[in-house]
Amino acid sequence: MSVQEKIKNLRKEIDLNSYYYYVLDNPKIEDYEYDRMFRELEKLEEEHPELVTPDSPTQRVGGISEKFDAVRHKSRLYSLENSNDETELRKWYERVLKEADDPEAKLDLACELKIDGLAVSLTYKDGVFVQGLTRGDGEVGEDITNNLKTIKAIPLKLFEPLNLEVRGEVYMPRSSFEKLNEKQIELGQKTFANPRNAASGTVRQLDPKITASRDLSILIYAGIMEGQISHSQTMKKLSELGFKVNEVTICKGIDCAVQYCQKAEEKRICLDYATDGVVIKVDDIHLQNELGFTARVPKWAAAFKFPPEEVWTTLVGIEISVGRTGAVTPIANLEPVNLAGSVVARASLYNFDEIERLNINIGDRVLVKKAAEIIPKVLKAQRTPSSLSFKVPKICPSCGAALVEVEGEVALYCPNYKGCPAQIKGKLEYFVSKYAMDIEGMGESLIAQLVDRKMVNSYADLYVLKYEDFLKLDLIAEKSAQNLVDAINASKDCRLNKFINALGIRHVGREGADVLAQNYKTIEDLKNATIEDLNLVEGVGQKVAASIYEYFHDTDNLRNLEKVFALGLKPKNDYNIEANAKFRGVSFVLTGTLEHYSREEAQEILKSYGAKTPSSVSKNTNYVIAGANAGSKLDKARALGVQVLSEEEFMKMISDK
Repeated sequence: MSVQEKIKNLRKEIDLNSYYYYVLDNPKIEDYEYDRMFRELEKLEEEHPELVTPDSPTQRVGGISEKFDAVRHKSRLYSLENSNDETELRKWYERVLKEADDPEAKLDLACELKIDGLAVSLTYKDGVFVQGLTRGDGEVGEDITNNLKTIKAIPLKLFEPLNLEVRGEVYMPRSSFEKLNEKQIELGQKTFANPRNAASGTVRQLDPKITASRDLSILIYAGIMEGQISHSQTMKKLSELGFKVNEVTICKGIDCAVQYCQKAEEKRICLDYATDGVVIKVDDIHLQNELGFTARVPKWAAAFKFPPEEVWTTLVGIEISVGRTGAVTPIANLEPVNLAGSVVARASLYNFDEIERLNINIGDRVLVKKAAEIIPKVLKAQRTPSSLSFKVPKICPSCGAALVEVEGEVALYCPNYKGCPAQIKGKLEYFVSKYAMDIEGMGESLIAQLVDRKMVNSYADLYVLKYEDFLKLDLIAEKSAQNLVDAINASKDCRLNKFINALGIRHVGREGADVLAQNYKTIEDLKNATIEDLNLVEGVGQKVAASIYEYFHDTDNLRNLEKVFALGLKPKNDYNIEANAKFRGVSFVLTGTLEHYSREEAQEILKSYGAKTPSSVSKNTNYVIAGANAGSKLDKARALGVQVLSEEEFMKMISDK
């Protein structure tokens, strides 16, 4: 193949994948593969400059949608030179020193995480936000001003009446991304492959109401303004003006910058936004101006790219898992592959509708991503010659019962809830867990032995186990056996809300158990409640009320309750039902570190007065209690106008109760 043909083919592939990525928001290849093709084309064009044409991908940044008005940027938005390893990053720095004519210098380098979102420019006149554009092709962008105005992290008015332009990345928090995809699946609609696609697709909706309905944020990474001598100084000033800015760390020389990149790769797992690398910039703006630009990238900046968070591997099989509620879930068994720093061999497929939607067969090549950096999930599939069709199971793999569909739910269910070993194990694992009875040492493998040897069949059976029974199990020594007996006996003195949660009543989780304990003094009171009574409780709907009523009218459930109470289990209710009218239904969210209480202790105090303690801030939140190092919840509370309490104000509020 001639060089000319090779260049032609590379341009065609890059243009096609740019279209999928920038226009359709539906990438077909991974970022590192796109970068590899781009670098190969650049190298060939450098060697054969006579073959460079104005329409080559190297002469532009990306594509532009026709859905919005096209507007020319006042100053061009450039791409960045990518470095995929330490060697490439050091070579970039050597070129900078050579251009600066100071090969021994240790330059101040501004290092910041590279946000994986949608690049935008924001223009302010006299301190008021007047226009927002997408990057587009770097010279012309799309006017998405109205959509950007819905993002609360973008100030509509600055603290000073300045004229300036800033650049930033619009992103969707990982937690919001997962919720959005869950909602898309429930509605039978297309899911997003990653947070960047979700942010891009959301901010480019023709209807701003759709944008406003989804949780987007922004981090500003640059500003064009007069009087600044360094990038870090500019970012500090932008923060003072009211922008949410990307955190900048100044590193002395390339060795320090490399160390920052290594630490950042570990740190990104804990972040609530997607980041695919680190941007390193010469901090001195005067030196930036001296170094200038190539046709495509600034010479004074580079992007260090992390290893891919999405990888292709082979689906070797689909395992069927049965949970404590009887829900049957397919799990992908994968050819082991390194993903975001760990080896992955299994991934979630959610349900059988998802397998059909993705058109997955065993033997396919599948694209896998870590969902919220914890649970891997399959995003898409490609056929191979060895692909075999997957058949949805008809019987439970644990007990052999015929699987059933439940109206209004996606999952298949095993109806044998009293005799299915998998369901019994799942219920017992939940019963002994931290937020239920918290029986220390009672792990998954031990429960499996107890069920498989038919030593227990329900939670009540745990309370008749003796020291000698535990010694019969594998890997249980005398001390461990005694510790288990002691832990089970200690759990008899428990809180009512935790016991209700431990029962595993369908549709009743931790918050539901708290609500019930705030409204019913004892299990006996709850057991005697009618469906009509339960429906009157705020937070208990008709479906949940019916489930609770059904649970306490099942003969086996009543027998287990009588059994454990006879064996000395005494749930106590710490919630003051008679005195909690003041906080009944009031919503408190805690953020940061409190001096006098742990977060759980503060939540329990609030619940004892009838309050709700959700984990996230919304328009329905009444108060946010902010301790030291409060984070994004505090920002959101202020944006929504939610009243913020200090720890001292919180303590005064409960002492006045």
